[in-house]
Amino acid sequence: MEQTVEDYKLIFEKEGVYLHTNAKRSNQDTTIPGFIRIVERAGVPTLEWSPLENESGSGPAVFYTKKDGEGGEEDTIFDPGYEPDWAIISTVKKDRELTPVKESGKWAFSLPLSELYSLRRARFSLGRNFLVLTSRGGHPLPPLHFHRGGTRELLRAMHHYIILDQSPVDGRLFLAYPHDSGALSQSFDKLHLFDDGGSDLVTRFIHDPYATTFGGFSKVTNFFRAALRPPDSPVRSRTAQDPSMTPHSDDEPGFELITCGVELGPRPNVTRGPPLDKWEEFLDTDGRVKNPGKIKELVFRGGITPSFRKDVWKFLLGFYPWNSTTKEREDLLRVKTDEYFRMKVQWKSVSEEQEMRNSLLRGYRSLIERDVSRTDRQNTFFSGNDNPGLTLLHDVLMTYCMYNFDLGYVQGMSDLLSPILFITQNEVESFWCLTGFMELVHQNFEESQEAMKQQLLQLSILLKALDPELCDFLDSQDSGSLCFCFRWLLIWFKREFSFEDILTLWEVLWTHNPCDNFHLLIACSILESQRGELIGSDHDFNTILKHINELTMKLDLQTVLRGAEAIYLQLVQCKELPLKVQQVLGLYVPSSSAEISPDPQNSETQCLLGQSQAVAAASNSAHVPTYP
Repeated sequence: MEQTVEDYKLIFEKEGVYLHTNAKRSNQDTTIPGFIRIVERAGVPTLEWSPLENESGSGPAVFYTKKDGEGGEEDTIFDPGYEPDWAIISTVKKDRELTPVKESGKWAFSLPLSELYSLRRARFSLGRNFLVLTSRGGHPLPPLHFHRGGTRELLRAMHHYIILDQSPVDGRLFLAYPHDSGALSQSFDKLHLFDDGGSDLVTRFIHDPYATTFGGFSKVTNFFRAALRPPDSPVRSRTAQDPSMTPHSDDEPGFELITCGVELGPRPNVTRGPPLDKWEEFLDTDGRVKNPGKIKELVFRGGITPSFRKDVWKFLLGFYPWNSTTKEREDLLRVKTDEYFRMKVQWKSVSEEQEMRNSLLRGYRSLIERDVSRTDRQNTFFSGNDNPGLTLLHDVLMTYCMYNFDLGYVQGMSDLLSPILFITQNEVESFWCLTGFMELVHQNFEESQEAMKQQLLQLSILLKALDPELCDFLDSQDSGSLCFCFRWLLIWFKREFSFEDILTLWEVLWTHNPCDNFHLLIACSILESQRGELIGSDHDFNTILKHINELTMKLDLQTVLRGAEAIYLQLVQCKELPLKVQQVLGLYVPSSSAEISPDPQNSETQCLLGQSQAVAAASNSAHVPTYP
């Protein structure tokens, strides 16, 4: 049926709003100029964007839809992307596709405001604003870039139809709620916050929210007050309430620069030290290590002299207990040698006929043989054909499949073993050192990849505290998930540094100084070193990925380590360090599992936990730990 004038009413319109498609195909534009509008269609307020080329009066409504088979969550494929030489991080994030406008090949979307779940607003120092909208289905639309301003006016127009409630956790994030009180009541009921009932609770909550900080009311302070705000009242500036929120002076007066950054203070200068160059003097007459903490501090500060790596690595990786005597280690080696060869015999004795009926073992063997043939072949220990080093690499990995059959072999594990085998040059010792290493990182290789997603989330938390502007840029280019760091975290930067540098980096990380997540701080150090290349550039998602790929073998390890430790010291010296950052750094351990991992992608969770976390952070202020 043809649309009538009565069915359509234009409420708001702004030109110069660009959609970044991140299209890979060369025949598609990656940046498309267009209009953003709020219209009423048959009385239903709707947010629409359409490209300039598609302008024809009011035009048909084209709804943003997910492709068939998509779930409610954002499609993020955590696939390491193993290329033949495993040297390239593949595109791990699918391009989102919008419903095409007829046959034009261009893109448009339309979203009823009742279906808007959240809105995230940010601005670069260069003056360009962008918005990221998320529907109630949990699917974000591509970032909209306002090259000519207009976000303030758009928010004001939207505020006539919905409540935009600012999250206390992230000042750039707004949750969308309908104005009607019925929906508001349902929202409260859904949250189960008023378990003890009584209308007097509302009054008590408004007058003294801090008295119930750790109860249900404290979780919705901002939400409740925003719900009571008249629809016509302007979006409030938080500057008067919070001096740390500094207003910006751009083309949109009255709307402050929203940032989730904290005042971190100066970043200290850090110096590295010489490598551990003595070993015997740390042993008593029975062969016990007298001061493990001192050894770890020396290793963290400067690594280990190559001649002592074979001895010290066995302690760092848990093959030998620090308090064991020389005699106890000799006995342990005999026991572990017998155990290793019993497991090796298990797979060596499987006949070809048996293996034909064991698809799992057959699959492990195939993957291992393929990966061994291309692992560190430039290293003399593994170079050439029929190299005994390759045979050892193969046999240790096959034996690990028998040791941990549930996990078996996953591509990338050969990269973890090769430096260990190179240092120990012993089949049994390298196996048990590998099992110690895998105790630290085995979750990286699990099929669910929940651990990898969690680490990328933790990295995002750190980076947002350190450099909100860099996060804004990455968000604007659909790269805020930091998926291009996947390979870094999966195999602990094995492909980013030279073989010799990796030996130093890993032994530094095995000390667990200054915290268990120091590898995430290393990633932050690398990303911050590249901010000048990224911010202000014309990089999109794919060129950011390409730029990160090309950092391989171009990074200076000592500079990166100094930067990572300086970041740690800067964060722990901050008196108002956000609680989530404290958790990542191990400075705060939640009292219940519910506090450990609220869904950070859920913007409602961010809003609800905000005030109780802020108070908890104030009462658990960060401290500077002494490295063991």
